[in-house]
Amino acid sequence: MARRLREDFAAELQHPASVVKAPLSANLSDIRDDPWFWSIARPLAVAAVIAAFAVIGLAIFGGYKLQQNKIAQASRHPTNLPLAAPSEIEAEMASPMIALRQPAAAQPEFREDFSRDGDIRTHNGKFNTADYGLFIENPFLAALDNPLSTFSIDVDTASYSIVQRFINNGTLPPKDAVRVEEMINYFTYDYPKPTADEPFSINVDVASCPWEQAHRLVRVGLKGREIAQDKRGTSNLVFLLDVSGSMTPAERLPLVKQAMRLLVEKLSEKDRVAIVVYAGASGLALPSTTGEHKEQILSALESLQAGGSTNGAEGIQLAYKVAEDNFIKGGVNRVILATDGDFNVGVTSQGELIRLIEEKAKSGVFLSVLGVGDDNLKDSTMQKLADKGNGNYAYLDSLDEARRVLVQQMNGTLVTIAKDAKIQVEFNPARVASYRLIGYEKRLLRKEDFNNDKIDAGEIGAGHTVTALFEVVPVGANANPAANLPSVDPLKYGTYSTNATQGDQRSTSREMLTVKLRYKKPDGDKSELIERAVVDDGKQFANASADFKFAAAVAEFGMLLRNSEFKGSGTPGAVLGWAEEGKGKDANGYRAGFLQLVRKAQALKRG
Repeated sequence: MARRLREDFAAELQHPASVVKAPLSANLSDIRDDPWFWSIARPLAVAAVIAAFAVIGLAIFGGYKLQQNKIAQASRHPTNLPLAAPSEIEAEMASPMIALRQPAAAQPEFREDFSRDGDIRTHNGKFNTADYGLFIENPFLAALDNPLSTFSIDVDTASYSIVQRFINNGTLPPKDAVRVEEMINYFTYDYPKPTADEPFSINVDVASCPWEQAHRLVRVGLKGREIAQDKRGTSNLVFLLDVSGSMTPAERLPLVKQAMRLLVEKLSEKDRVAIVVYAGASGLALPSTTGEHKEQILSALESLQAGGSTNGAEGIQLAYKVAEDNFIKGGVNRVILATDGDFNVGVTSQGELIRLIEEKAKSGVFLSVLGVGDDNLKDSTMQKLADKGNGNYAYLDSLDEARRVLVQQMNGTLVTIAKDAKIQVEFNPARVASYRLIGYEKRLLRKEDFNNDKIDAGEIGAGHTVTALFEVVPVGANANPAANLPSVDPLKYGTYSTNATQGDQRSTSREMLTVKLRYKKPDGDKSELIERAVVDDGKQFANASADFKFAAAVAEFGMLLRNSEFKGSGTPGAVLGWAEEGKGKDANGYRAGFLQLVRKAQALKRG
């Protein structure tokens, strides 16, 4: 059609007088009858119109999204905005819709702003894929309806080191990174040593609860049998080291190499070390080598370089094979996995990895997991791998922490004195209205699991101490939190069963509770039982032991960091006071470090 128009125009210029313009209807008739117009030009014209509308729509939508991103950015980083004046975002976006505000809520002790490791991007622009795993805090339970509290025990301490890293970097940790029981168990407590014929001592003390004076605080403490360094069995260790590209930063593979050097230097000539590495594929960097060749072991460590993707499952299979091939009966057989947990090649599903570890744990080889890194730390995965691998999980935020885990607590980290350890506490409803287990949310078991030897539970290392706290509401207290729980409809086909004889015993017994502990020997399949009954003597918190006060301070600090609904009247200042009173001898300075950490967190408190 364009060609015909050009020809008509040229003819008109040459013979203006002779050109007779056809009526409009004739031109339209020509276009209507022109097959070229209907086959090519019309579709092109329609497409052009649609494209124009699309461009206009994208421009409008892009502007809207830009405004929404600004608002989201402001909400994710409130500390970047001045507190005394409206933010620039609010000034730019002022409108009746955006100006609406929710009613002011009660202020938490600590800010709930997202830290640089809690947002999807860190301030240096890297994506943040750290995963700490959601969990809900244990509620108060009525002792009459739920007299048994059953849970697995172990000595994972990773949460405290993670919290420490966040606060030392000037930000507060995500709530789910704060696991109160791991913070409490980061510290050792002066419990009596067990008798010669038992691997544990069970210790229980009770005092008033410092953050809720009408309540009682119960501390259950275990002390594992200590083993002298020269009495430790010969070790068969396999270092399973992640050398993928994500391990390049100084606080990852370089730190891991330094940590492993510390451990190698403490090994005897009879101990054996192999090094398995994994990235896109796995490989044996060093076959099992005795401690008399430390220079060869250290040289193999020094040569490791980071690069590639992460095929953790392949590395796990090879590491366990090497450990099994060099198994020492009666010795220490352990795989030590050091990683940021970012498995992204091969078996990447958390469930499949856990099933793989569960299967390998049957070989008698135990597992220790050392976590490193920040913005892609898969904390939740590593905790579960350690639990299912009959092992422990620690997080290395510094060389000092590596020294604590691998040198100062070497026997506790490497030597398991009991496996599948679990606790069941029975509360007397005649003395206890309700109770709450503080922490251990990820280690809860069914009451039926306590006597079931097929159920996997926690592992205890030589000399380790394990502590659990219960907040208890005594019968007759003014308020019972469990009374606020929704009631249960009456049963349609029966009634709730009760044991009259047992009920009579509860009504006359002075006992507040009974603690039961089940465990297996490291090479055993049948569990053994220890139990102890407890009577509350009415002790006040002011008269409690230094260790009791310090454990309470750590627990309250964890609850404040989580802005827990159960934090009661506690404040950072109160935590400092209790921790000062409970500092004790503090030979290694860890309790003094806790005091410094609380002060740093207090500086981040909302003004």
